[in-house]
Amino acid sequence: MSCLPTRAKQAPSASRPFRSTKSASKARRDQINAELQALRSLLPISAQEKERLSYLHTMALVCLRLRGAQLFPPADSKLVYISENVAQVLGLSVVELLAQGDTVFDILDGRAGEDVHKKLLLAREEPGREVTFVSEMRTSKAFRLQHGGNRVVAVCGRFVALHWPPSPSTTAFLALCTPIVQSPTDGEAASQDDIFQSMHLLDMTFIDVTESVTYHLGYHREELVGQSWYSLLHPEDADLAAAQHRAVALGAGAGPAAGTAVLRVLRRDRAWTWLRVWARRDGGCITCTCRCL
Repeated sequence: MSCLPTRAKQAPSASRPFRSTKSASKARRDQINAELQALRSLLPISAQEKERLSYLHTMALVCLRLRGAQLFPPADSKLVYISENVAQVLGLSVVELLAQGDTVFDILDGRAGEDVHKKLLLAREEPGREVTFVSEMRTSKAFRLQHGGNRVVAVCGRFVALHWPPSPSTTAFLALCTPIVQSPTDGEAASQDDIFQSMHLLDMTFIDVTESVTYHLGYHREELVGQSWYSLLHPEDADLAAAQHRAVALGAGAGPAAGTAVLRVLRRDRAWTWLRVWARRDGGCITCTCRCL
């Protein structure tokens, strides 16, 4: 006969439906594993190296790869989240940044407001569509003294639904803000390894380009002469390039900094690359100095 006390039958607990079951735990683990595998697949390393990564190593590499700060403004442009590493990008803490204003436009350079507004409207009309724009973001005084100005940042994002069904009040624009190399300040010469020059007719047809374009974009000089500058531009940057073109073409006699823009152009290998383009008019021609970023 057993000496162990017999347990009285317990009534089913009212909290049982809230307990985590084995199947629910397994479903959560499977979901986390699938998301980690998706992140691992995006890392710029070989398939063999990916196979050797643990989940912990995957997360560490993803965090290193994520170069930039994250913004999370809803449809009304109010900022609801900024990642802490914004201090490394702009020299301002989250608190200092929000003290300047509570909308995404408060942290952008005022001249970029109209272009950014158009991009956000475009993204809102087509939920899930990714848009990219380049803008200067406000920085700390110490940053401006050190680098000669605000920070140029590429913003890539899309609207996501916070609740279902989605509506303007329940969607937010999730963006990754990646810093672009600063342009040289006045009096500071750019490295000749980073630039190439091109000469165009007033309609932006190539009439000459330095041989170094082959190193940066992959094209030979003969392939570009006679082609339009616009044939290389990313469609989303065409309006910005056209505005620069108009300003320079109408500004005969303007100084060497008559027009500056940051644009994406198509390389010969069909990849996009960022250029900072300084343009000026010289009589019946337009000369561009392009720096790879």
